[in-house]
Amino acid sequence: MLKNSKIYVAGHRGMVGSAIVRKLQNEGFINIITRTSKELDLRSQMAVESFFEEEQPEYVFLAAAKVGGIQANNTFRAEFLYDNLMMEANIIHAAYRNGVEKLMFLGSSCIYPKLAPQPLKEEYLLTGPLEQTNEPYAIAKIAGIKLCEAYRDQYGCNFISVMPTNLYGYNDNYDLNNSHVLPALIRKFHEAKENGAPTVTVWGTGSPRREFLFADDLADACLYLMEHYNGRELVNIGTGEDITIKDLALLVKDVVQFEGGLEFDTTKPDGTPRKLMDVYKLHSLGYKHSTSLEEGISLAYADFKNKIVEV
Repeated sequence: MLKNSKIYVAGHRGMVGSAIVRKLQNEGFINIITRTSKELDLRSQMAVESFFEEEQPEYVFLAAAKVGGIQANNTFRAEFLYDNLMMEANIIHAAYRNGVEKLMFLGSSCIYPKLAPQPLKEEYLLTGPLEQTNEPYAIAKIAGIKLCEAYRDQYGCNFISVMPTNLYGYNDNYDLNNSHVLPALIRKFHEAKENGAPTVTVWGTGSPRREFLFADDLADACLYLMEHYNGRELVNIGTGEDITIKDLALLVKDVVQFEGGLEFDTTKPDGTPRKLMDVYKLHSLGYKHSTSLEEGISLAYADFKNKIVEV
């Protein structure tokens, strides 16, 4: 990509999209196109087609998605499947029709089977049943991967797919009902500290293991792969390291400086027992993350206090 290449970042207000925009701006790219969901409904094929015809972007980062944690995924199953299918299908098709040079589709680690061997290798896709609670979202993301492969196979499009692990960072969602585990813990510990609560309750048993990547490291990796990778196969983006939810909670507790104790609500679901990405392919392509988990949580907590607490 040239510094004045026309680059469309779909989903620029989300945690991932905003990190990609920041990275592009920091690297001197000056022709970044964005639209809010009010300005452009990505679920509308006609609206997306008109946008691509008018703007003619050369490169596309497809980071737009309807996202949420276990509860939101399980509650709004139809919305998660329909909205995500429509958004990705419309953008990928319009990119093909309007001659986009290269498109990157961002998926999710939930595409892998619930009980797949660990760590998760790219070739484990479609080798077993999915985690039931977020199956609709996973199916939509798998469809996006297969769309990129199919448009490459049939039309020769340079459309690539990347699968990020669990993400956190600036502009995260801290709603306790539909956020992911790490931002939910940041908010819970902060509010417990402010209210002088004796304990914080963590969902599940605390035993599942999860991997976490700072969103700005993901943006780094996305730009790197956009410039260096042109393969058909998807690429995992993660750290290659995981941690139990209990240890994660203790780490957040330390960063927030909460003095109380922990309780575990075992009536709440644990989700997948373990989700760790195999990042051999990413590392062999020449990219490795740079932000440690403790450092990233400290940055995210500072952002939470600036944006959420002061509002």
